[in-house]
Amino acid sequence: MASLVRQVPEWHRLLALSWACLVRQTPHLRDQKQTSPSLSCKLTTVPGRGSVQEFSSITPQKYVQEPENRTRLVQCLHGEQKPCVDPESLEPAKVIRSLQDMGFAEAHINSLCSIQPSVHPQQLLDIVSELLLLGLNPEPVFNALKKNPQLLKLSNMQMKRRSSYLRKLGLGEGKLRRVLSVCPEVFTMHQRDIDRVVKVLREKCLFTAQHITDVLHRCPTVLQEDPNELEYKFQYAYFRMGLTHLDIVRTDFLQYSITKIKQRHIYLERLGRYQTPDKKGQTQIPNPSLKNILRVSEAEFLARTACSSVEEFQVFKKLLDQEEEESESHASEEEEEEEEEELL
Repeated sequence: MASLVRQVPEWHRLLALSWACLVRQTPHLRDQKQTSPSLSCKLTTVPGRGSVQEFSSITPQKYVQEPENRTRLVQCLHGEQKPCVDPESLEPAKVIRSLQDMGFAEAHINSLCSIQPSVHPQQLLDIVSELLLLGLNPEPVFNALKKNPQLLKLSNMQMKRRSSYLRKLGLGEGKLRRVLSVCPEVFTMHQRDIDRVVKVLREKCLFTAQHITDVLHRCPTVLQEDPNELEYKFQYAYFRMGLTHLDIVRTDFLQYSITKIKQRHIYLERLGRYQTPDKKGQTQIPNPSLKNILRVSEAEFLARTACSSVEEFQVFKKLLDQEEEESESHASEEEEEEEEEELL
């Protein structure tokens, strides 16, 4: 306790020195200092078990700062701060002006800026510029980005590399414009997936380079199909329906689902309205054109091509589904039997 008594005067002396230093650094406070009320306290110690010893009271003097002075000090410090301008705040205005110069409408600009908020504004401008260089107009560019926002996450190098690859497939600016408008995912797909589809068209379907270019131009969605299903669709057209490579390309046959193709083809076949051509490409009856089979709506197909009712076609589709399920089950059983024979 005696050490505490010695430390108290030292504490008050340090406090007074600190205040004096502050007054010297802040001249306008010198004339407004006031003394604080005296602090009076008695310190006692217990040197022994039975006696209590009192020390004289300590009445230190110190200066305190009034609220008004504190306010002036804060205002002084704030007045010395310089305004700071965030450079990022200028980016939105720059983006809007650039998009306007590119020909985008105001409504499109607002939508473009909100498609991927996490994308840096400069990245948005770079991707839009690359798409415009491909020959697209502002509206198709907007539609492509709206349909596939992942385009905004690509780098310039990725865009240029994919554009160069598609050009090697024969998809120049004009054809590439259609591919991008129909299937913008072509720029964000994995390269190996595109290579597998092109390999099937070239090696399994035996299309020429020009045929492949035409297929990708007319039916860009084939790039998203499973290669095995694409091969099966071609085989069905070539062997079951008797179509040639040129027929498949010109009629956009590969863009239709295999389910739709089989339902309408087999239905016409069982009605006696379609016949598979022989080796010479001849039939005993005139087959309807593929346009009247696949390109028309179901109602028009039944009324003009099949000359049948909706109820009959619905019953046929259910029966066809059952036949295919039984066929798949039978094929699976045969595969299991073959595997068992190999093990034996």
